[in-house]
Amino acid sequence: MGHHRRLRLTAALGIATMLATGARAQTVGPDYPVPPSIDYKNLYRDVELAGIYPDSKTFPDLIPAAAPPAVLADYDAAKGSPGFDLATFVNQYFSGPTPPGPTVNPATSGQPLLDYITSLWPVLQQDTTTVPPYATLLPLPYPYVVPGGRFREFYYWDSYFAMLGLEQDGQHALAVDMLKDFAFEIDQYHHIPNGNRSYYLSRSQPPFFALMVELIAKADGDGTFAAYLPELQAEYDYWMQGEELLLPGHAARHLVRLLDGTVLNRYWDERKAPRDESYLEDVQTAQQTSRPAGEVYRDLRAAAESGWDFSSRWLGDGTNLSTIRTLSLLPADLNSLLVKLEETLAKAYQCAGDSTRAAEYKQRAATRTEAIRRLLWDAQDGVFTDFLWTEGHTTGTVTAATLYPLFLKVATPEQAQTVSAVVTNELLQPGGLATSLVNSGQQWDNPNGWAPLQWIGVVGLRNYGYGALAQEVASRWVNANIYVYELEGKLVEKYDVSTPDGTPGGGGEYATQIGFGWTNGVLLALGSLYPDLRTAAENATADAKTASAQ
Repeated sequence: MGHHRRLRLTAALGIATMLATGARAQTVGPDYPVPPSIDYKNLYRDVELAGIYPDSKTFPDLIPAAAPPAVLADYDAAKGSPGFDLATFVNQYFSGPTPPGPTVNPATSGQPLLDYITSLWPVLQQDTTTVPPYATLLPLPYPYVVPGGRFREFYYWDSYFAMLGLEQDGQHALAVDMLKDFAFEIDQYHHIPNGNRSYYLSRSQPPFFALMVELIAKADGDGTFAAYLPELQAEYDYWMQGEELLLPGHAARHLVRLLDGTVLNRYWDERKAPRDESYLEDVQTAQQTSRPAGEVYRDLRAAAESGWDFSSRWLGDGTNLSTIRTLSLLPADLNSLLVKLEETLAKAYQCAGDSTRAAEYKQRAATRTEAIRRLLWDAQDGVFTDFLWTEGHTTGTVTAATLYPLFLKVATPEQAQTVSAVVTNELLQPGGLATSLVNSGQQWDNPNGWAPLQWIGVVGLRNYGYGALAQEVASRWVNANIYVYELEGKLVEKYDVSTPDGTPGGGGEYATQIGFGWTNGVLLALGSLYPDLRTAAENATADAKTASAQ
């Protein structure tokens, strides 16, 4: 192992120890930020379990009036007093949230859809080079785009799909700034956190950094790969931490080494505690099972790292959240993304003149590709699916994640042909691609469709020659977006694809949000592939009733 990699792993282990134990790490930067559930201890627990705020994410985004130890000391001194009121105490000591989040209003009457999207980029843009003392928000050096609504911070995988739209809308400089912010996070925290909040530092999200580098390189040239080589390598080291010492049949962090020696990745989180942003919900979920609460919390957190929070694909019985088993699964989407990272590292090393390292990562990509084709392929159902490594077989769940190996050119032509048939016969709905075939009440399940999965599906099908099917997916999705925009003057994070009307989706832990970064980005990107769809979007305008209803 090279010296640079040992240093990164040592730093990452320091972070892991801090997050797991609640101690402030003194070896990783100055006063490394910790989540508010650690800083505020029993005060945090009491506020969240009391349900003072309808959305559990509200409290961790507030700004304290004093240092956490002082606030906690005052709380401990006051809580036993006659007439003490918890909500009053919180209102006295906390304000905010910061940033307040973008106010995304529906379109004005007659406003064209594409003009509306262009007008939203400045609304969704945040500049947080400095943050208030003791805030959970982590500062970033460059401006960035947030999804919208309750999502007022910089999210990892969301941003790739927003960047697709920025590139199409003449906002290349902002897309570059976002890539720089992600590189800064890797340099600062040794990985890209779920979002730029202290309570997100214990996990990442689907590793799209390599695709972001590739996206910017299309405009700026191959020198981009070499420029971001240190961060690409650090990203890989994060996901592969512990590989050298991992024994067959064992798991550690994001890695599993199967009995035959094959190494694949899973989603994981440093902590086994309720998520700060969903504290009450996680406690309630853990109470519904006899499993150790810490196991349930870590499975919930790992699913949050996947971006699919939550979905029947993670659930043992396919229905109840308390049966979640994310750590036991090797996902096809995650491992396909890591093939892309390995291939991108090979290209970056080649651009940097290091052919030996380039060959090493090219071989790593080939080895992982073979493992995905062999282990994550379910021939009976004709899909790529999650591998239940604790039992040695695939789960048999049919989801849109089956399209990742096509999107990243991991599938064989024969596998792609079979997947295309499943898309045609099962996943294709009147409003676009279904996320799964199960209606569990979770938001990453039927009947919801999501913009990133539409893009992944369309590009994946085109990669293997299924252009007509790809265009059908794109057409149904764009038309569903247009329908909601013309009727309600807004774009939302997810849609009900069970009808061509594309009504806003539902389910999950919070109300459907409007904005919405990745919906806007994918709509523009699909329009770049299909001029007829762009024309349809250009001709779409918000109805007069939309403005009068506000």
